[in-house]
Amino acid sequence: MPKAIEPTDSSSLLHDIAAFALQEAGRQGASQSEIDASVSQGLGTTVRLGEVDTIEYQRDRGLAVTVYFGKRKGSASTADLGLQAVRATVEKACAIARYTAEDPYAGLVEPEYLARDIPDLDLDHPWGLAAEDAIAIARRCEQAGRAVDPRIANSEGGSVSSQRHTGVYGNSLGFLAGYSGTSHSVSCSLIAQEGEQMQRDYWFTTARDPADLEQAESVGAAAGRRALARLGARKLSTRKAPVLFSPDMARGLYRHFIGAIRGPSQYRKASFLLNAAGEQVFPAFVQMHERPHIPKGLASAPFDDEGAATRDRELVQNGILAGYVLGSYSARRLGLKTTGNAGGIHNLIVQASGDSPGYEELLRRMGTGLLVTELMGQGVNGVTGDYSRGASGFWIEGGAPAYPVQEITIAGNLRDIYRNIAAVGSDVDARGGIRCGSVLIGEMTIAGD
Repeated sequence: MPKAIEPTDSSSLLHDIAAFALQEAGRQGASQSEIDASVSQGLGTTVRLGEVDTIEYQRDRGLAVTVYFGKRKGSASTADLGLQAVRATVEKACAIARYTAEDPYAGLVEPEYLARDIPDLDLDHPWGLAAEDAIAIARRCEQAGRAVDPRIANSEGGSVSSQRHTGVYGNSLGFLAGYSGTSHSVSCSLIAQEGEQMQRDYWFTTARDPADLEQAESVGAAAGRRALARLGARKLSTRKAPVLFSPDMARGLYRHFIGAIRGPSQYRKASFLLNAAGEQVFPAFVQMHERPHIPKGLASAPFDDEGAATRDRELVQNGILAGYVLGSYSARRLGLKTTGNAGGIHNLIVQASGDSPGYEELLRRMGTGLLVTELMGQGVNGVTGDYSRGASGFWIEGGAPAYPVQEITIAGNLRDIYRNIAAVGSDVDARGGIRCGSVLIGEMTIAGD
């Protein structure tokens, strides 16, 4: 019989809690059930102008219970992992299920898709970071940035974060498994000032393993150089021109693509890429691969949120959309099968077949146009694909930065933007679940003065 659990306990106790909840659900009459039990803890600190601004220590735990009475579904959750609370949570979920309407698509993932062999993806690298150590790293990071130039007049702080999460998922089909994962980061945000003008910029590093982080001093110095480079920013007149998105900004373009091909967007008919499987969405040189099992990958996972096995997949081949991003529910709604993506995509890699230029070559190819290094606002319509966002960056002339720009808007339609990709860069940014380089768009509307 499991006991109440603390975040410092091993994952074996989470297994016991999940197994107990599954047993309770069956005892209370559920025809199917699934359990997600987790504990997490973390430390975060920010130092501003050399002084400690914040220190946060977080310890969380939770249990989510979903039960099915035929095609009726009920869910409940609790942060109390004691036996009485677990039993009461199962009772609440069962009570809800008895009164909900039937949904013909409800139920667990089909058994044949459950993960059987669960690989070790090397995701768990605890840092063991004491608060005073985190403060010292954040202070070194900020100091390095402020030392870049006397015009670094102010700071929003150097920050350090370390998180560890352990989760266990189980269902009444006999699946019960879990794993631990860590995420660590160092970041810095600085303000440069010249006369009355002030500009802010930042930089960061993040990794599963603290040994893979950039040096704190390098992060701070990069933030300082980026802030300085934005001094003297101008507005642009309204025009049409090529636009080059830096890797961290290009990631957002692909994120909108993933949102459009997710199961819920498709079955709700709320996507600008509705029924687009098999269509030419990107130029023929664009390839997109999902690689869920990259060791230490920030979006790696041995199974999805339903216990379905994750697997390598070619999502876009020669610019053609090969399929959608589905969990079991949305797959049933579409008459398809799960792709192991309940909970999201796992390490999407964007590449170009053949020529894949570096950053400097992309600037030369563009010749004259806009380099986007920051985006603002949420002006993206997932139904129509209309895209309009505030931006800043640099105006490029002769293949080199001419001057920084600000207070502009870039606009277009995502379908046109994707088809108008002129090049995908080799300068890949791996600091997220979407790994991509810079992307050059042949033409977009730039709204300014």
